[in-house]
Amino acid sequence: MTALRTTPTTPPPRLPVRDKAAAVDRAWGGVSPMLTRLAAEKATGVLVRERGSLHLVAGHVVHAESPSAPGLDLLLTAHGTLRAEAWEAAANATDDRHATTRLLLDGGLIGAGALELCQLGALYDAAYFVLAPSSTPGRFRYGVTHPLGSVRPVPVAALERETLRRRELLHRVWPDAATDGAPLVRADPVAPPPITPRQAAVLARVDGVRTAPEIARLLGRRAYPTLLDVRRLVSAGLVSPRPPAPPAVLPPPDVTDPDITLLKRLRDALEAL
Repeated sequence: MTALRTTPTTPPPRLPVRDKAAAVDRAWGGVSPMLTRLAAEKATGVLVRERGSLHLVAGHVVHAESPSAPGLDLLLTAHGTLRAEAWEAAANATDDRHATTRLLLDGGLIGAGALELCQLGALYDAAYFVLAPSSTPGRFRYGVTHPLGSVRPVPVAALERETLRRRELLHRVWPDAATDGAPLVRADPVAPPPITPRQAAVLARVDGVRTAPEIARLLGRRAYPTLLDVRRLVSAGLVSPRPPAPPAVLPPPDVTDPDITLLKRLRDALEAL
């Protein structure tokens, strides 16, 4: 090994400095490799997965929808932010040149800040379910755009990081995901702990039939915060998933085998002797 000599006037060579930002980017594997690839190629179209779809424009997510999450129309109209008639008129007037969001803004029916906040909330809410682990592969249709339009496109990496953060938060509150999709039943603890007004509204809708996403839709709220409320109620001992119904007891089969019938007759005849 060759030793490196230094003198008072020759400083030692500097050690390499690690680029932390680049290291984070290299280590980021993403939630959906297909979505990560579409973002890299700046694709435009719709990614359809088992629990919903993501709409992309130039590699950014502009809209997300899932049966498990209320849509932007419900979130805007449920609490009076926008009249239902105004939404329907804008949605029906949408064409290839004018998205629904643009018609709402141009008509002065809603402010840009309120629309952006509500649309981003709906997008992240639905994307949480769309990016859930899936048993079937996703498929991408190039060139498809959504008539709703977008106020602020979301980078794929930001969407995936937020999805992972939400998963971890739910797990910390209550680690069993069965509460997210099962019908919920109420419990009656002897000394119930105090709960927030939001949680009380959720608890009041628990009837043994509704699931957390159905309660969110009934309340006109985003689904993910409702999942969080439900898990906190479960952790407090106030709610639990409805247990599965016991298996049905089947009646004994109707035996019509002629040989068995003959044997029964012989047995009856012998017993009569």
